[in-house]
Amino acid sequence: MNIVILKTDALFFILIMVVFFYVLYASKREHLLIPWRQVSRQPMGMSAVVVLSLYVTVAVFDSLHFHPRLPSATDSGSPIQYSSEVMSVFDLLVGPMKRRVEKTYSAPFAAHAFAKETITLADGSTRRGYLRLTHGAAHLRDPANERAADLLGKSAKGFLFGLLAWLCIVTGIVTWCARRLGVPFRNLSASMFAGETATPWRTIFGTLAVCAVVIGFCVSVAPYYHILGTDKVGNDVLYQALKSIRTGLLIGTLTTLVMLPFALLLGIAAGYFRGWIDDAIQYLYTTLSSIPGVLLIAAAALMLEVHMSKHAADYTSLAARADLRLLALCTILGVTTWTSLCRYLRGEALKLREIDYIGAARAFGVPHLSIITRHIMPNIMHIVMISMVLDFSGLVLAEAALTYIDIGVDPSMESWGGMINSARLELAREPVVWWSLLAAFVFMFALVLAANIFADAVRDAFDPRLRESNG
Repeated sequence: MNIVILKTDALFFILIMVVFFYVLYASKREHLLIPWRQVSRQPMGMSAVVVLSLYVTVAVFDSLHFHPRLPSATDSGSPIQYSSEVMSVFDLLVGPMKRRVEKTYSAPFAAHAFAKETITLADGSTRRGYLRLTHGAAHLRDPANERAADLLGKSAKGFLFGLLAWLCIVTGIVTWCARRLGVPFRNLSASMFAGETATPWRTIFGTLAVCAVVIGFCVSVAPYYHILGTDKVGNDVLYQALKSIRTGLLIGTLTTLVMLPFALLLGIAAGYFRGWIDDAIQYLYTTLSSIPGVLLIAAAALMLEVHMSKHAADYTSLAARADLRLLALCTILGVTTWTSLCRYLRGEALKLREIDYIGAARAFGVPHLSIITRHIMPNIMHIVMISMVLDFSGLVLAEAALTYIDIGVDPSMESWGGMINSARLELAREPVVWWSLLAAFVFMFALVLAANIFADAVRDAFDPRLRESNG
């Protein structure tokens, strides 16, 4: 295979490394560990962390791209040749779902097509009926009588597989904690499942059990059935929903990466220096926030299309074009969404600069940069942290809305907004094609709900006023 590093892949992994180094940095400083310990003691917050971890895992595997080797290159003596198609490690893991393409729509767990077609019989005559699917339930001779029992058996097998995987994970976690704390395995496991520990392990294990059972069911059933049906061109809807996870997470994380420097630097500068600097920054973000964001995004998308058409030689693959459009969307969303955080940071900096110890530092001639980095910035990081997690869910929903009106991600890139956009016209069919819309809604709802719950936990832990009232 020939490894491919897209621009969004590089930025995504850089962001993961930043989070990793922050964890190492915070683990050695007690004042940073205290709020995170409070987060770890909230059952709903830790349940959301489990769900978010699954989404991030899918996004990581889907961000490892490569060009697959062509079959002809396996012959001895022939030069190695690679396909122009860009695949990911996630595509290899769920290969059967990607390759099992039907002719058109099929309902979840169906064995026949969704719409009637003209069928040619053995004697040459024709009739209208439902054709058998090429892949869905193809292993059954008589789906009408065998499908229910087959689904029940494969579901039970998947549930058992999921529970076994869950048991292995839980055993590993309890063993590691028992060795770290120096307590017997049996006593610690009993305390965890009884809910007697500070960390809500019982809630964590319960959430893991639900996720493991669902994954086990999909692993057992997906190779034989289309669990969420197929779309208009016969692609598996479950595969599309899983591939859309990377798009949603990148929109939420990379946009934050773009907006944070603008908001942090300009907000602190406006509040600390005041005067003409404050006036100029206020004029900038007031003017920018007055322009409709949709118009800016539409203009940027049009300029990007013109740029790519003039430099078509630089974007030979669909993946490169889609990646550039996704990066441009993250950039323009970041440029248009930093203003609210900048206002918050400006107000907090105005308040902090009047505190006695900062006034004393200025009187002793401490440089402004040192005052900002040592005194102001550490005292506003709770606002930054809270805003980042709160804005994430809004950005995920923004992608769906923008793609719905055709100014979002590239049509060749899977996204929940694209699924909704392609399914909206099918709601007028009789019978209704509902499964594409439902799949996009469920996956997006689970991500946004988990992000909001985690954001509430972070807000409660990092907001000094809430922390003092709870203390």
